[in-house]
Amino acid sequence: MQISIRQFERAPHLIERAFDKRIGLVILATDHTTEPDFAALVANERIGIYVNRVPYANPVTPDNLRAMQPSLTAGAALILPDETLDVVMYSCTSASVMIGDAQIERAIHAAKPSARVVTPTAAAVTALNTLGARRISVLTPYTAETSRPMAEYFAAQGFAIDRFSSLGLTDDREMARISHDDIVAFAREATARDSDALFISCTAVRAARIIARIEEATGKPVVSSNLATAWMCLRLCGENEPRPEQGRLMTLPLLMR
Repeated sequence: MQISIRQFERAPHLIERAFDKRIGLVILATDHTTEPDFAALVANERIGIYVNRVPYANPVTPDNLRAMQPSLTAGAALILPDETLDVVMYSCTSASVMIGDAQIERAIHAAKPSARVVTPTAAAVTALNTLGARRISVLTPYTAETSRPMAEYFAAQGFAIDRFSSLGLTDDREMARISHDDIVAFAREATARDSDALFISCTAVRAARIIARIEEATGKPVVSSNLATAWMCLRLCGENEPRPEQGRLMTLPLLMR
């Protein structure tokens, strides 16, 4: 049986973009958390999320984190090749410390020169400054070896660290399986009374969508890696509507220094 196929003579009208804004995510091959968080917190009828994964091998050690640097340019280039992105976010907090925010920005700009580049560390610093925090507590899922450079990073940014707590995990896939109840419990224990805010590090940790619950438990403003990057990406794309149900940070505008 031969089926007749009709082809319209009139060509369809093509709009310039399927979405007004495009955000590219460069994430780890092992990442379980960033895509769901950005789908829930960032993607909407105006903002499209486009993802590429780069090679990464556990355990989470300074050397393994630094080893991702050579793949960042190629990773960004494969997100909508030859098309522009409004923002590119590299989703690894500890690697951002090890590689450096400026080096990551240069690597991504080699592929996407017009994009604004966001890292979890720089976004967290901006978020904490926007909240007016000067004294902070920090909770990480890492070992002490991986946590120490992060403590030094935030101290170098001018924050006084009242309490720094870590969970001693070395596999980011396990970090993604910490229960919400335990995240809240550890956050409460990790928060010092005199701190202005708590920072929960690691894009694998599923804290971003329960920030309001953590803030209620700690009595402090809370910033997580994915909340900070989601907030910054939204603001850079012109989305400024307050979302108090997602925590205090999501009610505030972006203040760039």
